[in-house]
Order: sequence, then structure tokens, then C-alpha cells
Amino acid sequence: MNYKIIVLDLDGTLTNRNKEITPRTREVLMEAQERGKIVILASGRPTFGVMSLARELCLEQYGGYILSFNGGIIMNCKTGETVFSRQLPIGANSTIADLAVEHGVSILTYEGKKIIASNQDCPYTQLESRINHLEICQVENFKDYVTFAVPKFLMTDDGDYLALVEPKVKAALGKNFSVYRSDPFFLEILPKGIDKAKSLDRLLHTLGLSKNEMIACGDGYNDLTMIQYAGLGVAMGNGVLPVRKAADYITLSNEEDGVAHVVEKFMLS
Repeated sequence: MNYKIIVLDLDGTLTNRNKEITPRTREVLMEAQERGKIVILASGRPTFGVMSLARELCLEQYGGYILSFNGGIIMNCKTGETVFSRQLPIGANSTIADLAVEHGVSILTYEGKKIIASNQDCPYTQLESRINHLEICQVENFKDYVTFAVPKFLMTDDGDYLALVEPKVKAALGKNFSVYRSDPFFLEILPKGIDKAKSLDRLLHTLGLSKNEMIACGDGYNDLTMIQYAGLGVAMGNGVLPVRKAADYITLSNEEDGVAHVVEKFMLS
């Protein structure tokens, strides 16, 4: 199969434990783009948190795309155009904020280049800040402050506890929301119909390409739909079990240049 597009999750997939792209992986992806392949960075991160990696891979030069907020926003890196955007209904903000208080978890969202947080001392909020290079702004009353439309909310706590909270939040919000964990300690709340696969389907339609021409690589729960959707769904060796079970191919781990291995095997050989 002549694969024309490779879609890459970031944390645990494209980047190593230091959140860096290794020299070998960068070199291989640059060669793929020189040959006309399209690179898409697909992440739960906010758009700003993906930009540095997009610049490192020269996506603006080669016409790559950023799919941020797990598909809530798609951006054409060459033109800077937002190809697709969907945000949560403002009317749900207070309900979601109340659920965080009810279950005793921290909650955050985004405003420009800032994280708006209920608890800046939460270690997972601080992790989100470090990953995305975004300043944390703790507000006195989260519910009263967030009165504008946002792409997503993120509830944070220890994984074992958040696993108990997840079904309760799903039940409380109902069918018009997507609620799932991107990491054990991150519970994502997005508009219904927003996940990586659905947004990739929208983008492929725009590009006039089919899913059979696409490779998707990921390691986490929020990568499952795109791995099932893609012509070639690839799980990282370090991926969670459901992702590895769903994949067409399991590559090396993110510490072993697993992405480079996939590109060399399926796109450059």
C-alpha cells in the first residue's frame, strides 16, 4: 500500500520520556516529508502545546497539520488556517465545574496561552503546564470565571480514583459529551463526536484522500479510535493493552524510535 499520511500521537509516541523527538525519528520524518508524505500531529494537547514540535518537524514548510484537543481543532500549518473547530456549549460550563467539586477533583481548561485551573498545586495540573509550556492561572472561583466557550475541560486526580469518577461524570453529562481518559490521571470532557478518528475523517475528506492511505500511531486510550480507523493502525510497544489489541501492527516503544521504525518499514522502503 502506498501510504501518503502518517498521524502521530505525541506523548508516549512521537516523543520519548523527556518529551523530545529523538534525532533519528526527526531525520526519518523529514525524509518522509521530502518524499511528499503528510505528517499530522494528533494530540489531546491544546494547539499552542503542539506548535513547538510542529516547528521542529517543519510542518509549515511541508504542509502538515495539527489536530489538537483530541480533534476539537484542526489547523493547516502551512496557512495557519483553522480547518475545523468545535467547542463545548457555554451552558454546560457550570455543570462540569460543579461535578469537579462534587467528586473532589481538580479541573482546568485553557484561555489563550494560559491554563485556567481550580488548583495550581495539583501535580497533574503542573504536569499539563510543563508539557505544553503554558502558564497556570489559578482563579478564585473556577465556575464564575469560565463563562466563555472552551474546546475541553480536563479533570485531574490519581488514576485509581479517576477510574471511579469517570463513569459518574459520563452518566451525569449524558450522550451529548465525549468523556474519556487520555492518561490514567487525565479525564477529558469534549463535545460529542470529537475524537481523533472523527476529526481525521473530516480532514481526509477535505484532502480528497482515503483512510486506507493513512497510518496512525499511538499509545493511549484516546488513540484507540484512530488506530481502529486508519488503513494501518499502529500501537507503540509501550501502548496500553486495548490499543495493542486493536492495532494492525505493534512497533517498538517510544524509547526505541518506534515511529522511525514504522516510517522506514511502511513509507520509505
